[in-house]
Amino acid sequence: MATTVTVKGQVTLPKAVREAAGIRPGDRVTVRARPEGGVVVERAAAPAEEDAFRQRLEAIARRRPMQDGPFGGKTTDEIMRVLRGED
Repeated sequence: MATTVTVKGQVTLPKAVREAAGIRPGDRVTVRARPEGGVVVERAAAPAEEDAFRQRLEAIARRRPMQDGPFGGKTTDEIMRVLRGED
């Protein structure tokens, strides 16, 4: 599978590669050079803080009826308190 490097040095990981590595939008990846040549791209382990934030956000989305939107009509301040773990 081939991809093109942009002038900024960026590449797009093909969908099959992202799925195989469990990489989702917003995930961090590690890139390392191999001594024999080539590179390895892996999904970076999410720090506990990022995992906790993601879990709180997913919990909010699961428990709110969709007719009120994923945040159930909460104000921005209420949403931020929940996302910060203050609720």
